[in-house]
Amino acid sequence: MFAEPSTKTRDLVQRLNAFFDQHITPNEARHHRELDAFRRAGNAWQPVPVVDELKHVARAAGLWNMFLPHPYKGHGGISNLDYAPLCEVMGRVSWSSEVFNCSAPDTGNMETIERYGTPEQKQRWLEPLLDGQIRSAFLMTEPAVASSDATNIQCSIRRDGNEYVINGRKWFSSGAGSPRCAIFIVMGKTDADAPRHAQQSMVLVPRDAKGVTVERPLTVFGYDDAPHGHMEVVLDNVRVPVENILLGEGRGFEIAQGRLGPGRIHHCMRSIGAAERALEMMVDRLQERVAFGKALSEQSVWHERIAESRCMIDQARLLTLNAAHKMDTVGNKAARAEIAMIKVVAPNVSCKVVDWTIQAHGAAGVSQDFWLAEAYAHQRTVRIVDGPDEVHRNAIAKIELGKRATLKR
Repeated sequence: MFAEPSTKTRDLVQRLNAFFDQHITPNEARHHRELDAFRRAGNAWQPVPVVDELKHVARAAGLWNMFLPHPYKGHGGISNLDYAPLCEVMGRVSWSSEVFNCSAPDTGNMETIERYGTPEQKQRWLEPLLDGQIRSAFLMTEPAVASSDATNIQCSIRRDGNEYVINGRKWFSSGAGSPRCAIFIVMGKTDADAPRHAQQSMVLVPRDAKGVTVERPLTVFGYDDAPHGHMEVVLDNVRVPVENILLGEGRGFEIAQGRLGPGRIHHCMRSIGAAERALEMMVDRLQERVAFGKALSEQSVWHERIAESRCMIDQARLLTLNAAHKMDTVGNKAARAEIAMIKVVAPNVSCKVVDWTIQAHGAAGVSQDFWLAEAYAHQRTVRIVDGPDEVHRNAIAKIELGKRATLKR
């Protein structure tokens, strides 16, 4: 197990919190104004100036590419356990991760290329991603099938000589809205007759390849998440060289498992950061408002909710840190139960705490004047991305059933 945070973690958390106090929190209103101005002008899909400015400051401060578990040419080299508290801090402000080049899906895509890519793929795509020159998208989910079961994916990746021909429709393709998105990682089917988990492959598809059409952004409770976006993408006879395959044909599930483990823990720590911020807002609001002759903070129902929020957040954090520790010590596969548990627990906790905080704010809580409605939309989405609650609960149950079956033999 783990005890106190490492010296490295304490130093990075201290520096990151100082950066937030000086640069992120004071610029939340500016970020909103700049993005809103783009929307009013009819094009929200462009870089937000304050983010670009802060990237230079973060890089100069040594707060850049902190997520990468394996060192690559001077970038990264951090354990999941050390990175988890940093991810929690970034979860307090949804757009802040990009400032540090630590935002999804780029983090997962960079880890994937670093782990499974060829030297040529790394030089062409990983290095400009690490440098912040380009961004990326991950295309897995499809509108026509239940993508929680990835064996349902129907996007076709057919070999034709020295090229792969790709046909399919993807949606909720995170990152595809960014004007700087230059590369897609696409999951599709290379062999429908292969064993169930050997039918799928992952291939690198340049955003500007002929036949790629980004049709529309998809909203979540009305939020378009611009300029990052969750887009619907059509791949119509898109051709890429066979060298663009990752790891080899039929290795898509293997890559997915390697990719999604760290991605899930990143989501969970960000969810805990959002819940922690929501609890702070709840307490402040309850102390500021008076109803029926006394402060809301004196009402016993709110005592219950404050206490329950604190218990739930700390439980979720410890469970997530334990999963991170196990991933570092025994590997993602051996930590699959712990990863599944945190993916269920953390976003559900965050949803509940944010919901109570909305209630504490009354009508203001569901308005655009506060961060809470946006936070709820995002946290509710996390209960679906990287596998819905039901899939993870099913995995946990199977592991528990397997334990008892083994003992009875």
